[in-house]
Amino acid sequence: MEKIDEFLRPDNWSLLLLDEAKQELYFELAVGKASQALKDVRIKMGQGIAGWVAQHGETVVVPDTTKDTRFFAKVDEKTKTETQSIVAVPVRFRDTCLGVIELINCMGPDGFDPRDLKLLEALSDFAAIALENARHVKKIHELTITDDCTSLYNARHMGFILETEIYRSQRYNYEFSIVFIDLDHFKQVNDTHGHLVGSRLLAEIGNALKEHCRLIDFAFRYGGDEFVILLPQTSKENALNVARRLHKLVRESTWLVPEGLNIKLTPSVGVASYPVDSRTKEGLLHLADEAMYLVKNTKRDSVAAANIGILPSVASAESAG
Repeated sequence: MEKIDEFLRPDNWSLLLLDEAKQELYFELAVGKASQALKDVRIKMGQGIAGWVAQHGETVVVPDTTKDTRFFAKVDEKTKTETQSIVAVPVRFRDTCLGVIELINCMGPDGFDPRDLKLLEALSDFAAIALENARHVKKIHELTITDDCTSLYNARHMGFILETEIYRSQRYNYEFSIVFIDLDHFKQVNDTHGHLVGSRLLAEIGNALKEHCRLIDFAFRYGGDEFVILLPQTSKENALNVARRLHKLVRESTWLVPEGLNIKLTPSVGVASYPVDSRTKEGLLHLADEAMYLVKNTKRDSVAAANIGILPSVASAESAG
């Protein structure tokens, strides 16, 4: 892509990629005076020259933007630049448009040389192949770390993240915590409604747990009907508050309502923290699992913490106070 600067000499040039979910183009790469200002800019499909090219999959050469009604002047307003001419080519892989390469103000008095256009389209083809390969690599990587049923991270990836968090916490003197969540009597759901319903229920609960976590937290499906939440930079006291909230979320929600099943469940929850409970990955996992099974093997539907035991319910704690 560096050949664009070397041979075509535009004032600015950009590689815009398509966000398929939002049907918007974003600036993956911007080179030139306006590059910093373009970082957060998004262009809808069909909007402006780049949006038109992405939508139609055709190359566009605009010698004079004042004479082209497709030109979108608001980008100039944001970047405080003056776009006089544009050359935009689609980045296509087979029949799919992945994005657009756009050159700003690169035309001489005689217009844009057809040989340069061929060069630009060739670069676009190379970019498309590279992008598609990168997407495949990313997808393969995601499959290796993601649980098929819930789309949460899997147990294999949890081990890696836990080791990383221990390293960070040792280096910066942080605390962090893990929360184990096991669904009580989940086997009854499978026996009553079948395993497909059970899988959809796990997916719905997993998604709800993830949505109730912070952006820096990690949600994993540990296996079966067990989930693990890793809480970076979180003390044991704060982790217990999170565990209570997640316990309440599961037990007070009604699940698979759109399907007319209206399933109710309770969870058994266990908590362990670094470094107060253990300084090793294996120790933390064992203690959190042990705390969770303490609940599961006694009263169920509650929260327990390593080296503390089963916590009083909120209702009993309030009445005791």
